Amino acid sequence: MKPIIDPRDGDVDDDASSTKQRSLFSLAGTLFAEISFAKLIFAWALLIGLPGVFLGAAPLISSIWLAEVSSHTVRLVAGLWSLLLLLLLVAAAWFGGRPLLRLVENSFWSLNALAVQPGYVLCRETVRHLIEMLLPAGMTDERRSQVRALSAALAGLLIAALALCLVAWAWPSTRWVGTMGDLASPFRLAVSALSNSVVLVSGYLAAAALVWGIADASMPQPRDRASPAATPVEGTSWRVAHLSDIHVVGERYGFRIESGRSGPRGNERLGQVFARLSRIHADKPLHAVLITGDITDAGRSAEWAEFLDALAPYPELRERLLILPGNHDLNIVDRANPARFDLPTSPNQRLRQIRMLSAMEAVQGARVRLVNHGQGRLGGTLSEALAPHRADIAAFADRGHLRLSMRLADRWAASFPMVVPPADDDGLGIILLDSNVEAHFSFTNALGMVSVEQSKAVETITGLYPRAVWIVALHHHVVEYPKRAKALPERIGTALINGSWFARRLQGLAGRVVVMHGHRHIDWIGECGGVTLVSAPSPVMEATDDQETCFYVHTLTATPDGRLELMAPERIGIAGRAASDVVAPACPSPVSR
Repeated sequence: MKPIIDPRDGDVDDDASSTKQRSLFSLAGTLFAEISFAKLIFAWALLIGLPGVFLGAAPLISSIWLAEVSSHTVRLVAGLWSLLLLLLLVAAAWFGGRPLLRLVENSFWSLNALAVQPGYVLCRETVRHLIEMLLPAGMTDERRSQVRALSAALAGLLIAALALCLVAWAWPSTRWVGTMGDLASPFRLAVSALSNSVVLVSGYLAAAALVWGIADASMPQPRDRASPAATPVEGTSWRVAHLSDIHVVGERYGFRIESGRSGPRGNERLGQVFARLSRIHADKPLHAVLITGDITDAGRSAEWAEFLDALAPYPELRERLLILPGNHDLNIVDRANPARFDLPTSPNQRLRQIRMLSAMEAVQGARVRLVNHGQGRLGGTLSEALAPHRADIAAFADRGHLRLSMRLADRWAASFPMVVPPADDDGLGIILLDSNVEAHFSFTNALGMVSVEQSKAVETITGLYPRAVWIVALHHHVVEYPKRAKALPERIGTALINGSWFARRLQGLAGRVVVMHGHRHIDWIGECGGVTLVSAPSPVMEATDDQETCFYVHTLTATPDGRLELMAPERIGIAGRAASDVVAPACPSPVSR
């Protein structure tokens, strides 16, 4: 008996959080109506207010300590007690000062990540978008590059001016020298500290925006890559299948949160992808199968189970598979509650990280090595690094206690980058990065950032193998594509916040590195500053059940002079439900866009 509404086809409820069915601004209105403002205010106090107090109070506390040391030094002749008190103050500064300095430093970079860099990117991309809207759609690549450079410079000047206005507004409330009496009035001290923090952060923003704007304007702008050779040039070659954003769901007929009914249901298409990869590998072996993030749709246990079950019949693929985290794997995504907001103290974020680490350990734990940041070399494997923590990981997954969450806090950051070192001194190595910002709010879950520590690690590891060539893989797109965006939220809602900075850091590896990423579900091959950038489409998104999707197999060749060349990609079509067998791919070649 056929029901009036076939539940397998879904309904409007499946489109509730879909950015393909609703604009981001429409979703923002829904979230604004449903969000818990009490939780939001508390989270802002923890993430912004507390670091601001620590940063702004640093000069006040330092001046109080210096004043006390000076006064007791003058009164040393008064007796032994003054000398003992002076020694006590010096000891407190020696043992407590270093943690305090680390706290202030962490507070500064926390505010930088939460407000300064996102504010600059928001302004830069808004200026670019508005300028491009006023220009003809058919402008040349050279003209578009000039516009991008000019808009970056204008954004830097605009933000610097706004930041200086904030400095002027907050300056009358600042106090840079404190007294012991201030410690008896915590509220007054907090107000002065916050004013100090506004001045410090805004002053830094004014200077940094000018520097960033000039740097972004003067750097080579991204452009479409010229059509590569169809056949490998002379040298050693590797074949790498690049997939991204497979968004595994935990239900047989489940729809993806982003696409709703405008995307395929269930995981049948993922099964087709693995089956096709298996045939491709049997016909012509693959060196690696790389999935650059968003393995799951919401980071849930059932989704990871579905992914591992789909992979299980293909051990030959598992031996070559490398995965890395995307924002859907780690950050809060909830179709049932689009306004969901997790407090920073919630164990949910850590739990999603632990699920991801567990899956990565199962898939590639014995093949990827971690970086010993202190010694500047490669350390042991991921499996070896996690072995001492297996009991804590299992206990945390079972009970979710805050104490266990804090004990495992360093495990995630210490696991990146993950490195597959080259088999030979002049071979191909692969570096896997985590480019996700920890977001506790579903509306900001797509933002990304590459940490300074990871960027330094890339430079360190590639320096250990000066003759090798590399794939650097991450989830977020490094730079905006050199084409007109359909809407502003595409540019500011999914950005790698420090992408231009990271692109400049990679220029030292130009010719030796290919960057592969996903996130935007767009197939594009381009370059920026001599670094080749490869964006992967999603084989399970951007198409309804009856439409075809695709992915790419890339051939990379190390030339005799040590350069890494990317050959023309092989397009692999995945048929929709209505089609009989796989036919010629419907998606256009990435090099033709």
